[in-house]
Amino acid sequence: MQAVNAAGSRAAETAPPAGSRAAGAARVGAGGTLHAPASAPTPAATHRHRATALHPGAWWLWALALGTAATRTTNPLLLALLVTVSAYVVITRRPHAPWSLSYGAFVKLALAVLLIRLLFTTLLGSPIPGTHTLVTLPEVPLPDWAQGVRLGGRVTAEGLTFALYDAMKLATLLVCVGAANALANPSRLLKSLPGALYEMGVAVVVALTFAPNLIADVQRLRAARRLRGRHDKGVRGLLQVGLPVLEGALERSVALAAAMDARGYGRTARVPAPVRRTTAALTLGGLLGVCAGTYGLLTAAGGTYGVPVLLAGVAAAFAGLWLGGRRTVRTRYRPDRWDARAWLVTASGVAVAALLFLAATRDPAALHPGVVPLTAPTLPLWPAAAVLLGLLPAFVAPSPDPAPKTAVKEPS
Repeated sequence: MQAVNAAGSRAAETAPPAGSRAAGAARVGAGGTLHAPASAPTPAATHRHRATALHPGAWWLWALALGTAATRTTNPLLLALLVTVSAYVVITRRPHAPWSLSYGAFVKLALAVLLIRLLFTTLLGSPIPGTHTLVTLPEVPLPDWAQGVRLGGRVTAEGLTFALYDAMKLATLLVCVGAANALANPSRLLKSLPGALYEMGVAVVVALTFAPNLIADVQRLRAARRLRGRHDKGVRGLLQVGLPVLEGALERSVALAAAMDARGYGRTARVPAPVRRTTAALTLGGLLGVCAGTYGLLTAAGGTYGVPVLLAGVAAAFAGLWLGGRRTVRTRYRPDRWDARAWLVTASGVAVAALLFLAATRDPAALHPGVVPLTAPTLPLWPAAAVLLGLLPAFVAPSPDPAPKTAVKEPS
């Protein structure tokens, strides 16, 4: 008996404390199989990963360029090709991190957009005339002040096809934004922002990390409930998971506020009054110039002054941001480098957007297939080849680190 007690005391002394990293990593499976914790990455390996990782701004510019290209077409084949390109890059270059799991949620959100748009078209009708009636719903009579709106009535194939094409454009844009969230590290992106945008950048990064952290919490809690043999699906499971998720979000908010206060967030340096006025004038004038130049590019009458005004506005805005950065006391530890791979990734997305802009002006019928009369869309060859340029990051961007493997040891 004393020998057993002595062995138990020695095991208690050598066992990791409850809640520690070692205790949380080691797991005993069925049949006494011990899953040993994976070794943590060394500081040298972490530094090498940061040195070879792609700049997060390049991922965002690439994804936003693909989203911009999606706004120039309603061809479902081109939009599906854009989604396929972004999905392939995400699958091959997504890192193994909690914030990279948000891509699936954005895909589900895009599917929800498609279903809601089709449902609204079915119930409220469509302004597109059609001759192919799919179903006739009972029409609800409305008062005179609701003229132009109807509930029920004929549901035509032309109206549903037009709604599908239009909704696919927004769905593709959401998928591209989800690709940026899954590929770009939000904390490294915050480090790369200019000093004048640091405070606003913190708010944006916190907002962007909300969805990945929320999804990671839900997945973790559902897995824990399944291990305990509890129900984790349906409305009941969602309600029982909601309170722990809310508690985790509040804990992260308190920890983030404490970390921001400890690091001097919001404190500024003394800047002379003329510099502040010049900064405000340049920033405001640059933003007005960007708006006026963009309006000129979108209208036929402003084709002559659109590009010069846009370039002048961008230059003034950058000058204002550079001067505004002088009032922010902030340093960067191991800043990310914008190397040749970042230029190639950004250029691939910009090339896709530019070529689709050109295709929309040269051959608008191919990028915007008609629905009256109802015809099957065709895939234009050279715009499709332009979209395939967006696959370049899958070959030039660095490969993510392999997922940590758990060693399995059989009991002796």
